Amino acid sequence: MTPDPTVRLEAALLPARLAAYEPGEYVGQESFMRASEIRMLAARAGIGPTTSVLDVCCGVAGPGRLIARELCCTYLGVDGCAEAIAVARRRGPENCRFEVSHVPPLPAGQFDVVLLLETMLAFADKATLARAVSAALAPGGRFAFTVEEGHPLTEAERALMPAADTVWPMTREQLVCCLGTAGLRVRWQSDCTKAHQATVDSLVNAFVAHADWIRDQVPDTVLDELLVAHRLWGEWLRRGRIRKFLVVAERG
Repeated sequence: MTPDPTVRLEAALLPARLAAYEPGEYVGQESFMRASEIRMLAARAGIGPTTSVLDVCCGVAGPGRLIARELCCTYLGVDGCAEAIAVARRRGPENCRFEVSHVPPLPAGQFDVVLLLETMLAFADKATLARAVSAALAPGGRFAFTVEEGHPLTEAERALMPAADTVWPMTREQLVCCLGTAGLRVRWQSDCTKAHQATVDSLVNAFVAHADWIRDQVPDTVLDELLVAHRLWGEWLRRGRIRKFLVVAERG
């Protein structure tokens, strides 16, 4: 049986990703986060054995599976890609459930924590997203996420970035206003710009070193666009065009 595109891409990039991260820091994430940052964010969000967690846009759920396995929370991961959810289901521990769902809206019910890791960037309408997250949280619930802070891309920048229709940064003022209107207040944040810039540089070097293997597994355009996007992110993070933050906001 021919593997689906999600599995093929993951297998093609796996050797490079393993080489790019320090030992123990790669746990199947499809992003610039490290396992230590995932654990830090989960701890700041108060995730534990009695916590119900909704992981939005979870993909194959590397970070979510790590959190569910180590912290024994009740976990539901949702993503619009059926192939990614199928992979997550095969790999998830028993305390994990996964559903195919396009967001927003969010699944019915109230959760103690909503996770959104490395995906807020893709939502052009963040106000609608924030309202949906707030509605999904129990009173006192926490929204734990990563965010790319910066002014919207210029037309010239959009022309350079592959899949620019999924790249919508926002300023700090816009973020606070968006969250506040939805009844959410920032309780903790940590600047991870330098760490993510170092991760991007390491990934670029690893993708180049493993280019022959990657091109044997997937079309050349996949690696070409990946390198263009990562090099742009590296440049923007290095010069402060974009800053990266881990954030926990609380429903009032």
